[in-house]
Amino acid sequence: YVVVGYGEDVHRESWLHPFVNFAQPFRMPDFFLISGLFLSRTIDAPWRQYLDRKVLHFVYFYVLWLAIQLAIIEVELLITQPISWIAKFAYALIEPINTLWFVHMLAVFYVVTRLLRRVPVAVVLLAAVALHTALFAGDITSDLVVIKEFMRRYVFFFTGYVAAPWIFDFARAVAREPRRAMLGLAAWAIVNGVMVATGLHFWPVLSPLLGFAGAAAIVTVGSLLAQRDWAWPLRYAGVNSIVVYLTFFFPRGVLSRLAIATVPNWDVALVSLIITACAVITPLLFHRMIRNTALGFLYERPAALRLVPAKANDSNKEWSITPTRRCVSPPAGSA
Repeated sequence: YVVVGYGEDVHRESWLHPFVNFAQPFRMPDFFLISGLFLSRTIDAPWRQYLDRKVLHFVYFYVLWLAIQLAIIEVELLITQPISWIAKFAYALIEPINTLWFVHMLAVFYVVTRLLRRVPVAVVLLAAVALHTALFAGDITSDLVVIKEFMRRYVFFFTGYVAAPWIFDFARAVAREPRRAMLGLAAWAIVNGVMVATGLHFWPVLSPLLGFAGAAAIVTVGSLLAQRDWAWPLRYAGVNSIVVYLTFFFPRGVLSRLAIATVPNWDVALVSLIITACAVITPLLFHRMIRNTALGFLYERPAALRLVPAKANDSNKEWSITPTRRCVSPPAGSA
């Protein structure tokens, strides 16, 4: 996001752009597949608990940070035409905007999956594949983000949900055979690179296959890193990824404008790396600073906005940041 955005701002590309293109087939599919991994633990919970844990959790953060983003991005509209600002905010509750669209879609996916839990898995999976294929083939078109992203991403989320046992078994097998895993990663990287270079990753049938292959590669990398004590900063960032996702737009926007104003001729890749690092680290530091303060509501839903007591719905607990070795099994109590 930073590389492409800054490159467009300065009208130049860098050696990082091919890497961004390389990741295109899998960077969002793996996110949604992993998001569905733990759903089987709560899919049959009472509706009240399920809605609180899997839907309102994301609705709260979407509405809150939508208001924050629009207040910053559309500050002039808010001051001069508050009614228009409210109308734009209301429309965004249905049609997601900016970088928050994935939070909106997660809430949608959790509701849809709960409603379809009695439908045979094969039927849902085939329908999800058909929607994905139809979108890439151009058979179905829509200008609405919520429709396009549902068609494009739901197959990966649902697969993460139904295939979770096999995915965790795969992760454990990878941890036991690191050398073979590295060879597999090398082979996958070559194939994925060729597909991207030739444009075949946009083909209707190849697109989901490359998405699943890339997700498997991400699981492989994660399993290998889980065995390394030095990787604890990555684990910490991963555990608190919602903090980064919700907040990175602000340091990214400020630093991009600052770089354009002060060092427009610097290497695009170097500036992009600096901005990316700051856009990840700054939210994590801010989160650490405001925990247990009046600003804690920015990243933790207040008890007053829960449908079930916090102790029964404590899905936001933070893992220890102490550099200890991790297993590749799902952590106890994860949601």
